[in-house]
Amino acid sequence: MKIIGLTGGIGSGKSTVLELFAALGATTYVADLEAKKLMNSDEELKSQIKKLFGVNAYVNGELNRIYIASIVFGNEEKLNALNALVHPKVREDFQHYIKETNADFVIYETAILFESGSDKFCDYIITVLSGFEDKISRIMKRDKTSREQILERMKHQSTDDLNIKNSDFVIRNNNFEDTKNQVLTIFELINALENK
Repeated sequence: MKIIGLTGGIGSGKSTVLELFAALGATTYVADLEAKKLMNSDEELKSQIKKLFGVNAYVNGELNRIYIASIVFGNEEKLNALNALVHPKVREDFQHYIKETNADFVIYETAILFESGSDKFCDYIITVLSGFEDKISRIMKRDKTSREQILERMKHQSTDDLNIKNSDFVIRNNNFEDTKNQVLTIFELINALENK
């Protein structure tokens, strides 16, 4: 089984690209989504998060995401501490996930592939790029958030240049039809490489 890392800055359109791969039959794993589930279901992790952020970290047993976000986006030390708790749990969950599936390859999608060290277990890496203003308007629409908050979030992610340098493939997500063609080309190329 081959593991393909799919990454890109916030608002680059990773979810769209992931859906296109899934439509071609690829098995997918969304790390951010699984991290959210684990923060609500893994008792050990919940206890560690409460220790780090206090009793307000959870409301009625659910992660208080607004409260946590208000702390971590202005405090790199707290953000790093949270990531140090969550990333190992996600990696453990992913290892369990790939044992349960018999797919030829799995696409592992995360905005912080390199920052979390997840690039180390990937056989191929794909970076999704999009124009700066496209990213901003996409996130503002999706998250109902301000430009300032988005720029603050962007500061905590690796740059496109770093991602490109460390990737095997780059998808320029500016036009849906073009993106679709790029996904198909990469999908066929990886299949061809693996079936040599």
